[in-house]
Amino acid sequence: MSARPEAGLVREASRQIAAGGSAGLVEICLMHPLDVVKTRFQIQRCATDPNSYKSLGDSFRMIFQTERLFGFYKGILPPILAETPKRAVKFFTFEQYKKLLGYVSLSPALTFAIAGLGSGLTEAIIVNPFEVVKVGLQANRNTFAEQPSTVGYARQIIKKEGWGLQGLNKGLTATLGRHGVFNMVYFGFYYNVKNMIPVNKDPTLEFLRKFGIGLLSGTIASVINIPFDVAKSRIQGPQPVPGEIKYRTCFKTMATVYQEEGILALYKGLLPKILRLGPGGAVMLLVYEYTYSWLQENW
Repeated sequence: MSARPEAGLVREASRQIAAGGSAGLVEICLMHPLDVVKTRFQIQRCATDPNSYKSLGDSFRMIFQTERLFGFYKGILPPILAETPKRAVKFFTFEQYKKLLGYVSLSPALTFAIAGLGSGLTEAIIVNPFEVVKVGLQANRNTFAEQPSTVGYARQIIKKEGWGLQGLNKGLTATLGRHGVFNMVYFGFYYNVKNMIPVNKDPTLEFLRKFGIGLLSGTIASVINIPFDVAKSRIQGPQPVPGEIKYRTCFKTMATVYQEEGILALYKGLLPKILRLGPGGAVMLLVYEYTYSWLQENW
């Protein structure tokens, strides 16, 4: 008899992990080109650079002209390898933190936000090495055929700089800030607003209700966390002077960017980020919820 509750818990955890992994895989396959563009904007330092992109349209045009279609999918293997476990961790840990916080007398609004923060910090620790490799590959402007492979580039980093905070785990603090803040706002806003707006009996209108709230959740979270994202890209991307490390820590990098380039530099790449994580955030939540419901009914 004692095995049955345990089997039920394992099955429930498996549903959450499978649904979260599916959400991540769908989102990355649809939205990766915008992530490449966002990273390129964040690592360019000034408009006088002849290689800088002048607008979103200009970036798409230049990448396609010089790097062809595969240029938009540079660095996609690390996210694919990371996104399935990453999103599985994101949604699974959110559910677990939410359950744990149920034992504390907190308001539902605070519970969703704190559970989101916890899931983001957990997710960041797992995903940071993949992010270091991804940003390095995305920053490379050579043609797809000329750039190093994902495994080859990871080996280069480990051989030259090791596994630590100067190597495969550099930018960890910025990644913790990026994911922690994003998930706190993303889950907190989505579940609180969803509970406030009545469920619609029409399946199409109900889908649109959830998609609209998810879109707003991803957009607002992107606007709030982007300074951490810029700092992460600067720390993990190529340094301005080869052999010299200018961007080391999260908040010092933010301060340097602000002092040298102004407040707007901390919001570089915001448009492609919103275009990706606004609809991408909605897609993830919907894929998770519908996959989870299907698994509950069929498994």
